[in-house]
Amino acid sequence: MAKYAESALHAVKINRAMQSRVSCMLSVPEIPLWAYPALFATGLIAGTVDAIAGGGGLIALPALLGLGIPAPLALATSKLQGTFGSASATWSFARRGVVNLRECRLGFTVTALGGLGGAGAMRLLDPHFLSTLIPWLLAAIVLYMIFRPQLGESSRHHRMEAPTFYLIFGLGLGFYDGFFGPGVGSFWTIAFVTLLGHDFIRAAGHTKVMNFASNIASLIYFSIAGSVLWLPGLTMGAGQLLGGRLGAHLAMTRGARFVRPLFLFMASLVALKLVFAHFNHG
Repeated sequence: MAKYAESALHAVKINRAMQSRVSCMLSVPEIPLWAYPALFATGLIAGTVDAIAGGGGLIALPALLGLGIPAPLALATSKLQGTFGSASATWSFARRGVVNLRECRLGFTVTALGGLGGAGAMRLLDPHFLSTLIPWLLAAIVLYMIFRPQLGESSRHHRMEAPTFYLIFGLGLGFYDGFFGPGVGSFWTIAFVTLLGHDFIRAAGHTKVMNFASNIASLIYFSIAGSVLWLPGLTMGAGQLLGGRLGAHLAMTRGARFVRPLFLFMASLVALKLVFAHFNHG
């Protein structure tokens, strides 16, 4: 018994030492007071853009990294602020009848499971392969949309039944969002348009529901892991609440002809950003 107790005590000491080293490696710089209004404004802009066309992470994440926050903590904190924006946009789309939340229950559940799995895998696997592949997939989507100018302007006949669609894309894109994330809104939107026959407005609304599912699931995981910086994240989240509502309003009042070019622009921007980051890293 004494040996078991001694071994357990030794294991606890090792675990504490490892946690101490991780804390040192991911030390968080002191964030100045002036940065918080800037974080709020960033969340507002990111939430507005994301609700319309996706890609808000391109605005939010660099703001956190620019404050010297280590990448793992910045990614986790970005999930916190993004959860507020996707929830706000979801509620706005649902109130206007663009989204029927009851019809999204299966998709929400499966996507949340995928997001949880992706967040767990991020701590074990190298996302280098995805960072190489995703820009080219996004570029293919942009080219496809350019050569199909009428796609998404009105609802069309679906090519896949909803349960099958959500099982495939919920698990796949939910996992991707929890694991890596950039461009997931673009993938959801094009999937809703091409396979379920949604117009761009309905696709944007349903995309926000699925974004919220994977965001909240991965946020729970990162919170338990202690990777979330709450004050910066909540500050940006307050801006996201307003931005998500504003973006949803703009999408619904301006229509598909407003959403489509912004969607193409943001998808192209995400692809170019990832290509640049890949070659710069290389």
